[in-house]
Amino acid sequence: MSEWTDILDGLTDQITLLKELGLRTVELDPAVIRALGRRAAPAADATRPPPDSQPPTVPAPIAPEPFTAPRVAPIEETQALSPEARRAALDELAARIASCTACPLHQSRNRTVPGQGNFNSPDILFIGEAPGAEEDQQGVPFVGAAGQLLTRMIAAMGYTRDQVFIANICKCRPPRNRPPTPDEAAICLIYLRQQIRLIRPKTIILLGGTAIKALLDTQVGVNRIQGEWTQYEGIPVMPTFHPSYLLRFEPAKRDAWQALKRVLAHLGKPVPSSSR
Repeated sequence: MSEWTDILDGLTDQITLLKELGLRTVELDPAVIRALGRRAAPAADATRPPPDSQPPTVPAPIAPEPFTAPRVAPIEETQALSPEARRAALDELAARIASCTACPLHQSRNRTVPGQGNFNSPDILFIGEAPGAEEDQQGVPFVGAAGQLLTRMIAAMGYTRDQVFIANICKCRPPRNRPPTPDEAAICLIYLRQQIRLIRPKTIILLGGTAIKALLDTQVGVNRIQGEWTQYEGIPVMPTFHPSYLLRFEPAKRDAWQALKRVLAHLGKPVPSSSR
């Protein structure tokens, strides 16, 4: 791994942290910018092709295949489904996700990650941002370090992963774990909306700014809306921090736990004695 790769990885992590904190601008010392420009400038002879050389042939871009959006069934139609029909509809949707080529993310994925858990009106549907490297390999949501923390959060609420449903805004891993672009999120949101109508969760917990902005169609940052009830299609929604952010910023865990306790109170569930 090169020095520049390490620098870019660190910069990506820092920008993601600032984004989670709700910041939209940063100030840089002009001297830092000039120094980076000097380091990035290539040697003069490396920028000039030989006099008689021909320009390289650039392959034409591959046009994406036409995207046929899945039908989002009316709420009253999905409410009448039996558990068996609900499972079959979700399996069919997962198959469509696995073959989706509507955005560039399909070009680098190993496996799609549609979601996992109780599909029959669970108490809680957790929605995160997008799969990471381990999720991309296993096809299961939240199995990396952030996933291990989410599993502990779920257990602290008195549930297991099999009793809730866990999904993401995007079903494919963005390169280098970057946030999904608005276009990528918009395409995958069609699948997620259909999942929500089929699963019929009693509450939704949105994990992090990307999930909040995509599902609620808002530009409000996570810090402003964290811990405050809102709703999606009549379903109570509790926004809070993403587990990956909690791993980097420990003090936010207390606020996230308060949000989870509000969900338990809404569901009429006591806080487990081991979590008090």
